[in-house]
Amino acid sequence: MKSALEPNGLTWAERDPAGRRALVTGASSGIGRAIALALARQGMQIYAVGRDSQRLKETVAAILPLSPVSGFQVDLTADETLQPLLDHLAKAGRLDVLIHSAGVIHQGPMENTRIDNFDIQLATNVRGPYVLTQRLLPLLAAARGQIVFINSSLGLSAKRPNIGQYAATKHALKAIADSLREEVNPKGIRVLSVYLGRTATPMQEAVCRQEGKPYRPEILLQPDDVAAIVVQALTLSRTAEVTDISIRPMQKSGS
Repeated sequence: MKSALEPNGLTWAERDPAGRRALVTGASSGIGRAIALALARQGMQIYAVGRDSQRLKETVAAILPLSPVSGFQVDLTADETLQPLLDHLAKAGRLDVLIHSAGVIHQGPMENTRIDNFDIQLATNVRGPYVLTQRLLPLLAAARGQIVFINSSLGLSAKRPNIGQYAATKHALKAIADSLREEVNPKGIRVLSVYLGRTATPMQEAVCRQEGKPYRPEILLQPDDVAAIVVQALTLSRTAEVTDISIRPMQKSGS
């Protein structure tokens, strides 16, 4: 039986995720959906955010038997679509966890890659998470909450052709997370970046198609793998903070 008071001075109830509230972007499918479901299984109330209304409804339907859930169709490139979500959260008055899982990718050589593709990636992968985090920091500070940025291995090293635009946005996201951590740790907020290798998601399927390579989801990271790691980090004792996690497929390309 767990003691009423943990060594770090927190009661178990304060560490227990049940009853806490988590917002997950990119919850329509893939990694975001897997994380939202995993947190719901822990008893967290979920705010599921996504662009695709039909797939978002499917996520909400999957979560509903597990935990309270609200779905919000939001385009992170359009600030005005954020307002209903922000109004709802302000009325609810609490947010414990913010997961940034939404993202887009366009590939191509610098020589002729369209600049509007770069603009879309910057707006979705960098500006969107920045604005949403900024608006929600007061709620997260009040709850001594946690922020998770789902990043990419390309946010650490861009030594591959044709991914300069996408990798630049992921390097920028790393910079935001690293600086933010130094700002908000004194307020009791933990900040985690998760750097992923190729993961079996609809986005990765599209990438493989563009590269002319077979999509073999069975040898890739699974969304549930990522969700399991995120849940473990979030429920870690408050005497510790995990700042960076890198995960890659066990079976490497060509093996």
